[in-house]
Amino acid sequence: MDEKELDARAAREIDENLRRVFKQMEDSNLPDRFTDLLRQLRESDSVQHAASKEERS
Repeated sequence: MDEKELDARAAREIDENLRRVFKQMEDSNLPDRFTDLLRQLRESDSVQHAASKEERS
């Protein structure tokens, strides 16, 4: 194997491992604190998005 093949293989393995970890995190229950924080961030994004739309009108 040459260096490019090794780099591509390493990148694929890293990608697969990251996908596996994120899938496991997605499947697990998040603590309420994180769930609340995510909700707040989504609400904040919604408000900013709405304000941005109003500015364009």
